[in-house]
Amino acid sequence: MPRTALLVSTALLAALLSPAVSQAADDPAPVPVDRFEGEVPFAGQPAEGIFTWGSDNDDPPQLALTARSDAPEGAEVLTGTYDISGYGGFTHDFAAGQPAHDWSAHKGIRFWWDGRNTGKKTAFEIKDGGANGEASELWTTSFTDDFSGWKQIEIPFTDFTYRTDYQPVGGIDQVLGLTGMWGYAVTLPVGVKGQFAMDDVELYGKADQSLRASVRTDAAVYPVKEGGAATVRVSVATTGSAPIDEPVTVAYESAGGTAESGKDYTPVKGEITFPAGTASGASRTVQVSTLKDKSAEPAETIPLKLTVTGAKAPTETPQVVIDAHGLPYLDAKLPLKKRVADLVSRMSLEEKAGQMTQAERGALTAQGDIATYDLGSLLSGGGSTPTPNTPGAWAKMIDAFQLRAQATRFQIPLIYGVDAVHGHNNLTGATIMPHNIGIGATRDPRLAERTGAVTASEVRATGIPWDFAPCLCVTRDERWGRSYESFGEDPALVKSMETIIQGLQGARSGKDLKDDDKVLATAKHFAGDGGTEYGSSTTGSYTIDQGITKVTREQLEAIHLSPYQTAVDRGIGSVMPSYSSLDILGDGQGPVKMHARADMINGVLKDRMGFDGFVISDWAAIDQIPGDYASDVRTSVNAGLDMIMVPYAYKDFRTTLIDEVKAGRVSESRVTDAVSRILTQKFKLGLFEKPYADTSGAAAIGSPAHRAVAREAAAESQVLLKNSAGVLPLKKSQKVYVAGSNADDLGNQTGGWTITWQGASGPVTQGTTILEGMRSAGGDVTYSKDASAPTAGYDVGVVVVGETPYAEGVGDVGNGNDLELTAADKEAVDKVCAAMKCAVLIVSGRPQLIGDRLAGIDALVASWLPGTEGDGVADVLYGKRAFTGQLPVTWPKSESQLPINVGDTSYDPQFPYGWGLTTLTKVPAGGTATLKTLAKAAEAADRTGSAEAGRAAVTQARLLVQQKLGQTLAPTTTKPFANADHLLLTGHYASAIASLTEAYRAA
Repeated sequence: MPRTALLVSTALLAALLSPAVSQAADDPAPVPVDRFEGEVPFAGQPAEGIFTWGSDNDDPPQLALTARSDAPEGAEVLTGTYDISGYGGFTHDFAAGQPAHDWSAHKGIRFWWDGRNTGKKTAFEIKDGGANGEASELWTTSFTDDFSGWKQIEIPFTDFTYRTDYQPVGGIDQVLGLTGMWGYAVTLPVGVKGQFAMDDVELYGKADQSLRASVRTDAAVYPVKEGGAATVRVSVATTGSAPIDEPVTVAYESAGGTAESGKDYTPVKGEITFPAGTASGASRTVQVSTLKDKSAEPAETIPLKLTVTGAKAPTETPQVVIDAHGLPYLDAKLPLKKRVADLVSRMSLEEKAGQMTQAERGALTAQGDIATYDLGSLLSGGGSTPTPNTPGAWAKMIDAFQLRAQATRFQIPLIYGVDAVHGHNNLTGATIMPHNIGIGATRDPRLAERTGAVTASEVRATGIPWDFAPCLCVTRDERWGRSYESFGEDPALVKSMETIIQGLQGARSGKDLKDDDKVLATAKHFAGDGGTEYGSSTTGSYTIDQGITKVTREQLEAIHLSPYQTAVDRGIGSVMPSYSSLDILGDGQGPVKMHARADMINGVLKDRMGFDGFVISDWAAIDQIPGDYASDVRTSVNAGLDMIMVPYAYKDFRTTLIDEVKAGRVSESRVTDAVSRILTQKFKLGLFEKPYADTSGAAAIGSPAHRAVAREAAAESQVLLKNSAGVLPLKKSQKVYVAGSNADDLGNQTGGWTITWQGASGPVTQGTTILEGMRSAGGDVTYSKDASAPTAGYDVGVVVVGETPYAEGVGDVGNGNDLELTAADKEAVDKVCAAMKCAVLIVSGRPQLIGDRLAGIDALVASWLPGTEGDGVADVLYGKRAFTGQLPVTWPKSESQLPINVGDTSYDPQFPYGWGLTTLTKVPAGGTATLKTLAKAAEAADRTGSAEAGRAAVTQARLLVQQKLGQTLAPTTTKPFANADHLLLTGHYASAIASLTEAYRAA
């Protein structure tokens, strides 16, 4: 068939599939944007080009320009394949070095799409204003692939809405100007393998005022105290930012709502006219005056109905809200319990169910849903950030959400939560601490508390009162992708680091939670997530995360539950259950998802431990409970969950919970208890009095004072595993050859949960790499990442190797990961260490297998994931601070040894738990005689309860024994050595020295 006939056939088919589009005689000719004939290259900013993007390496689609005989225009079309788990798509950006394009003369944009009839939505966005395509406002809409074959998709510019969750740095006016356009983007469907074809993107039609002019108000909600007046600003804007051609009238009238006209407010009615020639952005005001009466009342609403002629009306009706007043729960002088009881007694079942619902901020179909569904909470998942990702943008975003909550009857504020697990790690420029495994290595409870205080200060200064941290998991198998979230493998160590709770929350009573530098903390993941069995996970390709923890009841109590009793005693405000299942051997239940275990949540946590905060589920975790959705809701709430994190299913969850209560399958008393627990923490946080962000502490975010704490933590976390011939510390006079993949990579040293969920290599935020720290320390440093530069003439080499970022089960060994160094890292170690004395630093979230190279390495350091302050690592390398860190987990010889932990019957590691050489002081001399003297001091400390004296005696004994053991470690020495550190942490000082003496004699 001739090509001309093919195109005619295609055009006829398209006409049948979509409404015919007529073109007026005075319409401008269509303007091509993309013909996909090779005129636009695959390139990126600042050049013009088409490029792909995605949430991880697998998510960007694969694109090609493909010759197609059925192409609607020309010879080639854009084709692609995709399989997206997070998000992914492609963009066409215009060249940043050229002027932006002017689309304002046209009605809209259209393109041909080769439909597959999948029923899936595809998002289409255009880029307006700003400096370039990557610093422009995004305006979005979508189309549904519910057709087969080619179809021309026409989208009037009036169909695009402003993306509130992603906006640029500077130049934001929230007006689709169309005079400075930088291109478009396509976001492809998630969760399905697919392919697509697209052709001939062009501008069409003629813009007319009814399509390009719009009326808006400066807010959707206007809270006002009873007797006060609200001023509603009404403005007109055009998509071309040009003056309006014809008059625009706005008739307004106060009508409907829960407030009574004439009693609660003075009714208003009138008309505003914007004459022809009025500039875009011009505004007028309407004032609504409220009236005082003598009764105490919930909040009342006064909708201001707007009828617009000559322009597009606002997407929602603005509401004036007369604040709730005179009710007991609003009286901050009343006892907390009375305030809670009063408020709960007034709430409907629907309002209570809303308080138990937490949605992801990016999943809201409309911000008005906060009031419509009485939502109690929003969260930002990992990487869910405003743009620009600045403290001010966070505060502005959260304040906008809080404003919506003011439109509810009782104006119950939202509680907004984030995973700030090692600093305010979602925020660019925040102070990023070492991950918990590094904090555990410091063995410094006071420092742990200070890191928590810095984190709380930076989080609260952005308007966020709730942190999903700390993780109190006891990691028992380093194949687990969450190993670095744990303080260590010994519950005694985890418990000692729970001082971080006071850093986050302040006083155990909760009296400090209202302060502008404290947040509600969350103990997670209750309970046993660190003990999951390898190969037991059923979540995707995970091998151990979210799997099954098989333990006796005694093991459960001793290892996994004990940190939670400590957290409860410290006043923890919320607890999050684990995704994992618990299989208590001998109880006959088999594996049961923790979110379904009423015996553990109600029975142990709330009843036996006395936890009086609230329990929040993990991300969509109730979906993993066997059964249908109603069963998931019923089971989890009856098990003791108080608030449910249902990121995308907030409407379904709330409706289902209401239905379950009405059917009698969930008691209203259970719901009332849950809501009372949630409201108690909201009152403690002072949210009723101050729902909006207090940004007075924002200037301290990423400040030198805060970074100094992170730098100290990074330094104290460094564990010196080997130091032959005193290679470390380095001297500034030495010529140092630095190599390795992690020497100069900020993203690798901060790890997962940094700016995005999985983290990323490269300069992801602001900080100092280890290499930069070494240079700042004044060292004579030469850097060659792959050790390809000549190695002659250097005094010592420093090779920084290890892992790249990951989070959760994505990092599980067997899920594309192992504990081996990469081939490039091994090559760098071998080359440098063969040429000179060398120190190898391992930057990782867990031990790496190094035994086959240990003999050729002079000094070995476990650097963990030190955070943004590489200066801290340099501090110990150059002796500004001493090495004092100790292993928080056992360092294995091989993967086949895993799991391996302190207290195991068979114990033969590369380095034992608690191992850590020091450059702080001279090691005590005297051998067994000195050990006897130290044992007596420890016995005295046991009798008198002098923890400081006991710890000092054990530390001296450990250094003495460690020096004798050197690198000739054997099971007869490593087992008692590791046991000694556990005994020290549990306060058994004499027993600890007895264990160390056993190791000394066996050496």
